[in-house]
Amino acid sequence: MKHVSILNDVVGPVMRGPSSSHTAAPFFIGTIARALLGEEPASVTFAFDPKGSFAQVYRQQGSDLGFAAGLMGLPITDERFPRALDVAAEKGLEIKFAVEPLPGADHPNTVEIRMVSRSGQRLSAVARSIGGGSIQFTRVDQWPLELRGEAHEMLVEMKVEAEPEVLEHLSRKVKWVGSPERQIRGDLVLLHLKLYSALDTSTKSEVGTQPGVFHLWTAPPVFFPLRGKPLFSSAAELVALASSRSSSLGRIALTYESRLLGLSEQEVIEEIIRRFEVMRTSVSRGLEEKLPPMQLLHPSAGRIFQAEAEGKVAVGGIHTRAGARAMAVMHINSGGGVVCAAPTAGSAGVIPGVLVSLVEGRGLTVQEAALALCAASAIGIIIANRATFAAEVAGCQVEIAAAGAMAAAAVVEAAGGTAAQAADAAAISFQNTMGLICDPVQGVVEIPCHTRNAVAASSAFLCADLVLGGYTNPIPLDETIDAVYAVGKMLPRELKCTALGGLSIAPSALKMSVLRKGV
Repeated sequence: MKHVSILNDVVGPVMRGPSSSHTAAPFFIGTIARALLGEEPASVTFAFDPKGSFAQVYRQQGSDLGFAAGLMGLPITDERFPRALDVAAEKGLEIKFAVEPLPGADHPNTVEIRMVSRSGQRLSAVARSIGGGSIQFTRVDQWPLELRGEAHEMLVEMKVEAEPEVLEHLSRKVKWVGSPERQIRGDLVLLHLKLYSALDTSTKSEVGTQPGVFHLWTAPPVFFPLRGKPLFSSAAELVALASSRSSSLGRIALTYESRLLGLSEQEVIEEIIRRFEVMRTSVSRGLEEKLPPMQLLHPSAGRIFQAEAEGKVAVGGIHTRAGARAMAVMHINSGGGVVCAAPTAGSAGVIPGVLVSLVEGRGLTVQEAALALCAASAIGIIIANRATFAAEVAGCQVEIAAAGAMAAAAVVEAAGGTAAQAADAAAISFQNTMGLICDPVQGVVEIPCHTRNAVAASSAFLCADLVLGGYTNPIPLDETIDAVYAVGKMLPRELKCTALGGLSIAPSALKMSVLRKGV
């Protein structure tokens, strides 16, 4: 069973746009790479496979900025983020990007990192962005492993005969989660421990200088550390649990996250509210007249919102306002502003558009909005367990369409519906977006991403109304997600965030000029 966290994997990270997979995840990869190197980097090369997504869009979607900012230890929301490459050059840090065949690159968002520190230490690693800002290191030097940034990590490379003494010393100094993982290659062993807290400097020095120890690498968590086990992994389990406890979807999701992270429910809800406030701020800023320039589009959300208020649109209502608000968030995202990925940055407008419209138009309290966000996240947990949030793997149906399904569940929660109704609303939303491709024009998260966010936000209300009004969904959410994922894997790479198919190759799209941020 995957350990999918709401705050780590579904609603978040809070980040600078435009892409969680291609901007935020590179930042986290760069952050962990810097920690593993253990010294100030002097020269770093990031290599991408030519058949992957990174190779096609790393400039347009700010992957290069994310890698650079992480390497330098800048916060992801730092005002210098758009200038990260220039800042690196000013610091004397040489960063190169290469497109070349990578043996064993089995994921479109794979990157090989080759680092040299200022003292001449060398380290290579392989990592990948796996959707929604989540990451996975799969190799450090020549050792295969799995490192996801959800714990204090410690790796010790040593002679086999040195292992007993190292373990005995560590058992007196630190506490680790589960059992140590170990690999043997010839007369060498790699010990991999997930610690409850950071390794202190003295213990690190003591272990690193023991006879037979060659390398000691450590890395901090970039997400909330996981402390417990998931309460459910399928929609069927989720609905049954909610029914047995006479609980709403949002309440069950809150309990799930509390137990998984080892935090109180109050601590979790406070963080959920903080992220909702980031969403609300991005909506407000995106409706303003003066916005940072985007790469292809001109801001229009504010005009649409005003036109609806003045009765100048065909129908209007909460659906239109939600759509305009969703576009407003995407304007901020495209301008490199701060947003909360939900579940990705490319879909960051849908849930804020819906929730802010419910708060402003239907009088939801912030606490109720937070529970609705938890309900949306419960659907996200199931998607992450059974599929992915990476459009590079399964198309836009697992990004914007996933956000639409999550938002439909949030509307049901806000209306007082049951967990079963929320799951059905999410299912029919997915059933009507299955096969949605990812075809960003010029590789930029703007066309058709902005209008897709708007339509998904609007549709969330209809899907909720259909179920609350009496529609009986015959194909449950679990089976629907499985079908969506299967369809996504059938899509050719040209239709999965490579800008090589769909609208991306329309004549008008090919003629567009891109404004690059930070240049």
